[in-house]
Amino acid sequence: MGRHYKWAVVGMLWLVCFFNYADRQVIFSIFPVLRREFGFDPVQLGLIGSAFMWLYAAGAPVAGYLADRLRRKPLILGGCVFWSGVTALTGGCTRLGQFVVVRALEGLGETCYFPAAMSLLSDTHGPRTRSRALALHQSSVYLGTIAGGWAGAWFAERHGWRAAFYVFGLTGMAVALLLHRFLQEPERGRAEPGAAAASPPPGPRESARLVLGQPTAWLLLGAFLCANFVATIFLAWTPTFLVDKFGFTLAGAGLSGSVFIQLASAAGAPLGGVLADRLARRWAAGRILVQAGGVLAGAGFVAVVGLTYHLATLLAGMALFGFCKGLYDSNIFAALFDVIEPRARGAAAGLMNTVGWGGGALGPLAVGLATKYGRHPGNAVANMSEAIAGGALVYLAAAALLVAAAIGCARRAGSGDTR
Repeated sequence: MGRHYKWAVVGMLWLVCFFNYADRQVIFSIFPVLRREFGFDPVQLGLIGSAFMWLYAAGAPVAGYLADRLRRKPLILGGCVFWSGVTALTGGCTRLGQFVVVRALEGLGETCYFPAAMSLLSDTHGPRTRSRALALHQSSVYLGTIAGGWAGAWFAERHGWRAAFYVFGLTGMAVALLLHRFLQEPERGRAEPGAAAASPPPGPRESARLVLGQPTAWLLLGAFLCANFVATIFLAWTPTFLVDKFGFTLAGAGLSGSVFIQLASAAGAPLGGVLADRLARRWAAGRILVQAGGVLAGAGFVAVVGLTYHLATLLAGMALFGFCKGLYDSNIFAALFDVIEPRARGAAAGLMNTVGWGGGALGPLAVGLATKYGRHPGNAVANMSEAIAGGALVYLAAAALLVAAAIGCARRAGSGDTR
């Protein structure tokens, strides 16, 4: 596997992940349209937003187990065909129950991607380039979110809201079929020193022991839950927030609601990857320290976004929050893989997604409930503003967990145990 091919793998998976996030984001940009056409209230919209995440989280442990035992290429590309087909089916929905079901099925289809893709990339890139490779791959998350958010609103204004689901769904299936010819399956553990590749895949109990037996892993899981709780709020509610509070058009909200945060994250993630690779050579907790700095700084900008009534302040706050979020995101899996054996990385990534998205799924629903039943009766905008700003406290909790993880990691490294 040549030096250039390992970066080509990043590019191929980048494209698949782009559609992974574009497909899941389209629905959020058209919440105002669904509210107007079907009469959905904030709680019902929050349920639609959370349905994807709950099944995504529920299926992640199985997806992680499969990623450690089966060939990862079919899991990645087969999953892409399935979730893209469900995306296309979303264009035919007419009732609340149908929206909930297709969103849940899309979550089930997408749940296999990250455990398999992160495991495959980590067998392609060793410790010296892993954070950079995973951070570059992470940029597809942000650009896919922008594309889904903007295109969903653009199609809704010009061709009807259903068109975007058909376009993204059919294109995603075509991409998966094309990449089947070029993507290869690497040997497990090949990027690691020693004999890790010769170890057999663990069973369910051993997988749980290898992951949950690491105290640092528990703290990283908790931090991801908190960070994702805030991230899903922004994914689900930012377009509606911009329409209702600042008078944006639907397309303008779909674009601005994603581009300021996501482009800033796309800038922060590669920087976080490079910085983490360098710090990790000096300190065992180097990657975790980059994450902790990102969420600690980002907490203040979350509060600014929720509470400000000035457009320029809002956009600056969104961009700065996005940059800090990118610093954290760049090492979500790289930091975890520092304390997990290569043969259990699929299980670790699956568990990370279960905890992060299972808890994170409560974010959109929590804001929906706060918007409808908050302390300002009849003023949904004020209630939503306070609910979004409250995410700053959750970000501070993530920072506390990461600092604890860094301290524990440093102590174990000092005693000769890096895990």
